[in-house]
Amino acid sequence: MADDDVDQDSMADDWAAAMAEQADVDETMANTVSFDELKNEVSKQAPGSPDLDVILDIPVSISMEVGRTSITIRNLLQLNQGSVIELDRLAGEPLDVLVNGTLIAHGEVVVVNEKFGIRMTDVISPAERIKKLR
Repeated sequence: MADDDVDQDSMADDWAAAMAEQADVDETMANTVSFDELKNEVSKQAPGSPDLDVILDIPVSISMEVGRTSITIRNLLQLNQGSVIELDRLAGEPLDVLVNGTLIAHGEVVVVNEKFGIRMTDVISPAERIKKLR
């Protein structure tokens, strides 16, 4: 049990270092959005509008998309181990970050303690996201 605690502490330290590095990057980026800004936008509700605190604990699915392509069913059935599928993105382009299928950001893959993560490089503003929903 003590080894598990040490491993978890080590993993937590690795993630903390990655987050500190991210904080340095965020300071230099012009398009960053802080949680305080989002919180302030949520708090600017019109009188009589519903309280968003009710939905803040609802889980959502986050996915990262490397790219897309379309193929025929014939080609799909011919795929086997080692097959390569060409995607619509170039190597090095940022990934799309989707929440419940809606684009919210772009990012890059990072590896911390042998686990994948994503560093947000461009977050779409809440106003732009709402505009896309309409």
